[in-house]
Formats: sequence, C-alpha cells, structure tokens
Amino acid sequence: MPAILVGAPITEPVTLAAAKAHLRITHSDDDLLLLQLITSARRVAEARTGLCFLSQAWLCLQDAWPEDLTVRLPVSPLIAVTEVAVLAADAAKTVLDPALYEADLASRPPRLMPVSGAWPLPGRLMNGIAIAVTAGFGAAPEAVPEPLRQAMLLMVAHWYGNRGEEAGSQLAPSIAALLAPYLAVRP
Repeated sequence: MPAILVGAPITEPVTLAAAKAHLRITHSDDDLLLLQLITSARRVAEARTGLCFLSQAWLCLQDAWPEDLTVRLPVSPLIAVTEVAVLAADAAKTVLDPALYEADLASRPPRLMPVSGAWPLPGRLMNGIAIAVTAGFGAAPEAVPEPLRQAMLLMVAHWYGNRGEEAGSQLAPSIAALLAPYLAVRP
C-alpha cells in the first residue's frame, strides 16, 4: 500500500534553541544548517523506527480490500482516519460514512475494519481505495517521547561536528539504543 505524505509537520520535535543549547552554540551563523540537520535527524529517526513523530497527513492507496477485510495502515501512530473513499472507473470519488468502519488506533500497524463485515468495491483496478489519515504522536514537540528527541539531538551533534566526513550508514550505539524501544516488533 503506497503512502503519500500530503501534509508535512509544521514544526520539528527539536527546536533550534534546544539544538544550539545541546551543542553550546551562542552564535547564529549556522542556524540554517542546524535547522536542516534537525529535519534530517527527524526523517532518519522516523525511517528507522517506522513512526511519524509529529502530526502529519498521509494518503494511503490500495487496489482492493484485503481478503480478511482488515486494512493494515502503513503509518503509525495513528491519530485519526479522516476519510475513506472508493474510486469509480471514471475516478469519481465516493466518500464512505465513518459509521461504516472502525479504526484501531492502538495497534501497530493501525487497522481499519468495516463494521458490517463488507467494504464497497472500487471501480478502478489500480489505487481504487484512498484512505486519508493523520499520524504522529501529536502536534506539539513535547508530544514526541523524550528518547526520540534525544536521539535527534545526538544525530545533529554528530553531523554538525563531522561535516564533510564519510560517516557510513550505522547509527552510533547511543542513538540506536534510544531508538530501539520504538522499533516495530515483528511477529
């Protein structure tokens, strides 16, 4: 199921002031670089954990409903399912009444199931089902668990101090340890 980011977070879990304090920087010469490193650190940490940190809007597409009727959504933690729609052959969209389905926000991956035991069939063969969701721990930086924010600060510090050097794809053990509790557990 492809997931398309349609609304990026409006802030970052780590502020510029927090990064500068962590690095003991008092000048503003590197503010733009630090902001870029903060965004990169969030993206790396989100990719490693499979989690969305701050509230962001996603569009999840699929061709058909699963045989067991349980849609496993690719973004987590799920805040809300904002729209479920099926597309006709001519691309006309029919938005489903939220009373027709139930979302499990607590599971990882989050799940979506029909209340009646059946989903309406899409008319398109490809991407005939569109599910709009909001995912993340919340809108405020404080909603993101502290270990994840600390991992981001350590990444920013490492990248800031080692600019231009080949660092490889391995995270430092301290960063990996902070992210470890948030990794998806495979059954």
